[in-house]
Amino acid sequence: MSSRDEKSASSGFFSAIRNWGSAVHKSVNGLLGYEGLEVINPEGGTEDAEAEAQRGRWKQEDRDSYWKMMHKYVGSDVTSLVTLPVIIFEPMTMLQKMAELMEYCYLLDLADECEDPYMQLVYASSWAISVYFAYQRTWKPFNPILGETYEMVNHGGITFIAEQVSHHPPMSAAHAENEHFIYDITSKLKTKFLGNSLEVYPVGRTRVTLKKAGVVLDLVPPPTKVNNLIFGRTWVDSPGEMIMTNLTTGDKVVLYFQPCGWFGAGRYEVDGYVYDAEEEPKVLMTGKWSESMSCQPCDHEGEPLPGTELKEVWRVAATPENDKYQYTYFAHKINSFNTAPKKLLASDSRLRPDRYALEKGDMSKAGAEKSSLEERQRAEKRHREAKGHQFTARWFNMTGDITPTPWGDLEVYEYNGKYTEHRLKIDGSDSIEKVDITSTEFNPWQYG
Repeated sequence: MSSRDEKSASSGFFSAIRNWGSAVHKSVNGLLGYEGLEVINPEGGTEDAEAEAQRGRWKQEDRDSYWKMMHKYVGSDVTSLVTLPVIIFEPMTMLQKMAELMEYCYLLDLADECEDPYMQLVYASSWAISVYFAYQRTWKPFNPILGETYEMVNHGGITFIAEQVSHHPPMSAAHAENEHFIYDITSKLKTKFLGNSLEVYPVGRTRVTLKKAGVVLDLVPPPTKVNNLIFGRTWVDSPGEMIMTNLTTGDKVVLYFQPCGWFGAGRYEVDGYVYDAEEEPKVLMTGKWSESMSCQPCDHEGEPLPGTELKEVWRVAATPENDKYQYTYFAHKINSFNTAPKKLLASDSRLRPDRYALEKGDMSKAGAEKSSLEERQRAEKRHREAKGHQFTARWFNMTGDITPTPWGDLEVYEYNGKYTEHRLKIDGSDSIEKVDITSTEFNPWQYG
């Protein structure tokens, strides 16, 4: 076992790292004469911040004009407040990005098959960590249109459905299921614009039911900070705690995502423990969310048990080289119609003309289509309100329950089972005509 791993088994070490990370990760203010500007180079200190500010995907004139437009929003939640240029987008919607959590869903299968309750949490929390490799992409996904959906099949035996259930505030709900697990989430992002960075708080509720094990897991992820939005090379960090609780037994895992310090020190590192219901450590976990996670049994002091070794639980899969949007193979699979079911819903994200144009590299058309969709959404809202109608989600029901989260209360949506009935009816029919789905017009407003 390496010295880093031995240190990671100590709660005192975790505390020291927290204090160290927050002490050295300073911001640079007043750079280039812009009040409140913060530029942080994760690969260097603060002395090269001015040179770092000149880097990034923006042209200088675009940076300057966009900063003048955006600086008035400092301190605000800009989730749906600002119209953003297509230059910062990737050809994927937020609903599709939610589906990326399913790439390593085999870890949930392993959790369900495992009889050790602590290893169940090791596998399940490693699954929750695995998506952060994909989430480090620096491009913004498109905001879904109200009523937009995303369906996915042909992956790990799961069926996945997501729907945009609210526009103000933006909220999404998703459900996935296979023979081993059920996954349900209500997602609402809360943001705080800080000038050249954005803090993102996951105001959501995530529940995983392991079918064979008969347990329900609750996940609370850490917040995320997107650095160097306008000036400098954009990069993502998620410092803080991830907590996954077994609501059936009271066991839990607490993992600390270390903040990035000077010269990249501590970046990507994750350490923590699985605890029993009496809060005694049982298994230590350590690794990097960009590479792999490992575990080892520990004593009540958190020290590795003699005669045991670190066991690798998860490792990131190979990725395409020099991909424009830093996509994984699974991200390309999500955009592909190969993962689409028969008779794909016309409200599916794959069919969005702005997303498709950006995927084909037509930035001008993507911008025009994005503006057109946003105007159609506003027109639909005016028409609906004039008739006194209220939008109702198709695949999820509002429960009326309000659940507290570390970043605010959340209205919970639950899967209503209608999509399962819908798919069974279609998949069981031999009379469905083959349709060129790529020519289907995107229509999230079809529900009335």
